[in-house]
Amino acid sequence: MARCIVIGAGPAGLTAAHALAERGATPLVVEADDAIGGISRTVVHDGYRFDIGGHRFFTKIPAVSRFWEAQLGEEFLVRPRLSRIFYAGRFFDYPLNPWNALRGLGPVEAVRIVVSYLRAQVRRQGDERTFEQWVTNRFGRRLFEIFFESYTEKVWGIPCAEIDAEWAAQRIKNLDVSVLIKNALIGPAARTRGEVVTSLIDRFHYPRHGPGQLWERCAERLTERGLEVRSRARVERILHAGGKVRAVAVRHADGPVEEIETDGCISSMPLRELVHALDPALPKEVQRAADQLRYRDFLTVGLVIDREKVFPDNWIYVHASEVQVGRIQNFKNWSPDMVPDGARTSLGLEYFVQENDELWCADDEELVALATRECAALGLIDAAEVRDGVVIRMPKAYPVYDASYRDAVAAIREGLSSISNLYCVGRNGQHRYNNQDHSMLTGMLAAENFATGSAHEVWDVNVDADYHEEARPGRSAGGDPLVPGQAPPETLEDAMRRAFARYDPLALAAAIGSVAGIGLFLATAILLLRGGEVVGPNLSLLGNYFLGFSVSWPGALLGLVEASVFGGLCGLLLGHLLNAAISVEERALERRIDALRAMNPFGADGG
Repeated sequence: MARCIVIGAGPAGLTAAHALAERGATPLVVEADDAIGGISRTVVHDGYRFDIGGHRFFTKIPAVSRFWEAQLGEEFLVRPRLSRIFYAGRFFDYPLNPWNALRGLGPVEAVRIVVSYLRAQVRRQGDERTFEQWVTNRFGRRLFEIFFESYTEKVWGIPCAEIDAEWAAQRIKNLDVSVLIKNALIGPAARTRGEVVTSLIDRFHYPRHGPGQLWERCAERLTERGLEVRSRARVERILHAGGKVRAVAVRHADGPVEEIETDGCISSMPLRELVHALDPALPKEVQRAADQLRYRDFLTVGLVIDREKVFPDNWIYVHASEVQVGRIQNFKNWSPDMVPDGARTSLGLEYFVQENDELWCADDEELVALATRECAALGLIDAAEVRDGVVIRMPKAYPVYDASYRDAVAAIREGLSSISNLYCVGRNGQHRYNNQDHSMLTGMLAAENFATGSAHEVWDVNVDADYHEEARPGRSAGGDPLVPGQAPPETLEDAMRRAFARYDPLALAAAIGSVAGIGLFLATAILLLRGGEVVGPNLSLLGNYFLGFSVSWPGALLGLVEASVFGGLCGLLLGHLLNAAISVEERALERRIDALRAMNPFGADGG
């Protein structure tokens, strides 16, 4: 049987190992750390379980879903999602809810946000190269400053103007103000062409004892099959010749270096380290490209709180510049079994750092004290309630999407293309900020390429494109969606459905009603804030159509309600009329196609 060395025992590596074993290959998994699971591990401290960040289990890839269910069975729980933003001493819904945000920020700030949004729609920046440009185009400058800028810069440690727009496109794609309004008015899961937008999913699966439970079980099942998963085994060199990996030199915990022959290699080790481990070395320009790649490191301070309930969220995004913490997880709300004592709560305060900076090098006691002070300063706990603490450090947690990373990765891909049996998978293996299921999918495809000679382009996998249906996914032999861009040609029926897609009357009603109601409210509010002896005589004429409306604060609220209802009814009627017109056009085209088919023995698509 062909032997394949899998570097890294995280989601990508362990999934690849299982897929290799299923296809008759012999994987050997080597992991540099003493724990498995990578960033998806779960750390246990005196019975309390802490994740390295939160890991929601959601996917639209059937193969990934089946893998999770096969490994976990009844231990795979369905959990509700609740997350909020903490800003200016208040909590705001996340994903953003327009009414909640505007109510919390007050009327003056609400006017600034709406005006900023409208200005951004009129004066869009055409060259969306940075995160700042991408978000401002879609939400307006003011909303960017309030709900995106401070937190994003806290995460990455660099200005938003230096972060590549691809990160925004990948993480919050298809989520815009119109979708947020629709979500607020219609229901908890906004929909785009019938599909749930990823950022708005309100329920998810989760292992009873955290994501580490899944990967520990995966490793156990590999061992039960007689396969090896070696921890504390660091790859020092990857030996290649004739365009193929021939062996991997691994240093074990007790010191010796073992040179292991192999028929191929699937790597999830950081791309920068992979390039420098290759022997013989790749050209200097590829090595220089690897040196340009940067990473953001991460530490979690776990606190045990002597209180049954602290806050209802799974996690909170902290947009407060007066504290260093970026996000706070409440692990008991991910799964009740994450804590051994139901009368207590475990929190994870997350700090985004650089390895060897001041926070990273601080003593554990100092970090626990810092986390306690900041959590109390936010009003979430009383410092006296903290009973215990633990610090968990995770290097290279996030690949940085700076201005140079895209060209650097392209150069590395070109350099690695000369080694045919080396496959890069996972978050760090491809230097791509992706979700867990995306990492797993890259492992599956790489394993299939190695074991069966398939030609999946692993680098092109993009799970979010599948979520949003922006590309028609290719399919494996079993019919599962795999790689976008490899689908069979579109059928005439598919083209007809796409060309004559119907409007959603309810969505149109929500959109028009929202614009009408908010527009009248803001117009009234601006006149009232401007003041003067004569306020809004012309606008007051709308009182002839909206019962009780006047240019006053009570009138503004009444106008908001009445204009929203009137606009909604108009939108509903318009949606049905448009759909009726589309149906007439569709039937006319179908009759013409039938006539062509009758005259052409090859059919309308023949030749």
